[in-house]
Amino acid sequence: MSESVLNLANHFLIAMPQLEDEFFARSVVYVCEHNERGALGLVINKPGSLSFKALLEKIELPMGRADLADHPIFRGGPVQTDRGFVLHDPVVLDPPHAEEAVYASTLTIPGGLEMTTSKDILEAVAHGAGPRRVLVTLGYAAWGEGQLESELRENAWITVAAKSDIIFNIAPEDRYAAALQELGLQPWMLHTEAGNA
Repeated sequence: MSESVLNLANHFLIAMPQLEDEFFARSVVYVCEHNERGALGLVINKPGSLSFKALLEKIELPMGRADLADHPIFRGGPVQTDRGFVLHDPVVLDPPHAEEAVYASTLTIPGGLEMTTSKDILEAVAHGAGPRRVLVTLGYAAWGEGQLESELRENAWITVAAKSDIIFNIAPEDRYAAALQELGLQPWMLHTEAGNA
């Protein structure tokens, strides 16, 4: 019997208390891609100091979506922290155009969201168009071949199927507890170490 390949795309990785890394302590990572070569995800609950409006000003784009102006830009992970990643609802096109790409560089996560890395999505949002719900990060999290599986065996993370409502409708500081709640857990139930006698 062959071992099935674990695919955690469209899942949350929820950091266990013993994970004390600066980027990953108490983090929730949305997994965008996971295959035999490794995994890629975006931390969805670590807002940075930059607002969406300030980001658009930096790249000289107008702010056409007042509802997003004060949204924070998130610290998505330790890799390529100067590059933007936009997590958003899937773009649905009418049948005559269904095969056309909307943005230059979009990864469709099976059963989940889409992640776009090209500037054209920010241009669309800046002009009042684009996907209704977006989360923008600077940087991403990455694991090499077998690395995430090893961290899972070491109980650094627990996983649960992702819910877009947690990403888009819950305050960043509440996303960790909300993701745990999907497993019927509360943060206090996770112990950092065994008891001492």
